[in-house]
Amino acid sequence: MLDWTDRHCRYFHRLLSRHALLYSEMVTTGAILQGNAERHLQFDAAERPLALQLGGSDPAALAQCAVIGAGYGYDQINLNVGCPSDRVQNGRFGACLMAEPQLVADCLAAMRDAVSIPVTVKSRIGIDDRDSYAELTEFIATVANAGCKTFIVHARKAWLSGLSPKENREIPPLRYDVVLQLKQDFPQLEIVINGGINSLDTAEALLDRVDGVMLGREVYHNPYLLAEVDARIFHDPQPLPSRRQVVIGMQDYIERQLESGQRLHNITRHMLGLFHGADGARAWRRHLSEHAGKPGAGFQVVLDALAFTF
Repeated sequence: MLDWTDRHCRYFHRLLSRHALLYSEMVTTGAILQGNAERHLQFDAAERPLALQLGGSDPAALAQCAVIGAGYGYDQINLNVGCPSDRVQNGRFGACLMAEPQLVADCLAAMRDAVSIPVTVKSRIGIDDRDSYAELTEFIATVANAGCKTFIVHARKAWLSGLSPKENREIPPLRYDVVLQLKQDFPQLEIVINGGINSLDTAEALLDRVDGVMLGREVYHNPYLLAEVDARIFHDPQPLPSRRQVVIGMQDYIERQLESGQRLHNITRHMLGLFHGADGARAWRRHLSEHAGKPGAGFQVVLDALAFTF
């Protein structure tokens, strides 16, 4: 998620789940090939398993970026064919590419030929008036014939004009039935469902019928939801980390980042929802919001905020 799942966010989320596959923000091929690749691609080894999500439509450039990403140690390359924002469309990538399944297939094939790690695709169930099930299956079949074995499908269509990205997450109706039918019709493929999933109860029910579930904004706003994922989804018997343990677990990382020139707010903005639904949640958020952005703010600000939760 652009501007959300940066490396600080992912390190924090990894303290909540040892097994969930985490995703980078979408990074464009231009940002990697003509920009500061190190800034966009560096990550802490503790974040793995980790997928690099790319945005682009040039097969050669995507293949080059896939090689670079694999060299950094990412475990998977994911091509975003689901983002509907105007700035993405202007660069001819994201959801608009669903209108060009053969181009997506060519991109996929080029990346698969370039790297040995898995290459996957994230899409919508359709765009604009190209939202029939026949058009969706044509897209899936075309890209699968290029070697893609895993599709992460947001169970909403996208309107490429007239709706903002936020509205595209809310106004088009959720159609889980369409994604479930894809799994029925393409049993040989790994189908991962995404969109509007806000509880592990829902995730578990869906996992009876598809291969995976992607959680997005719900986890960002209520990150402690991830703490139960290892036990409930991956059947890991280890005890759940407490919220306090997660906060203390961030200390070494935060202090290292501050020493390298990062500001505390850049990290703690991802932690604001940790106490969602718990005593002291509002005071925790308020203290971090008011003090983490001040010059010289250090981990003591986090400890002071933690004191409000008891």
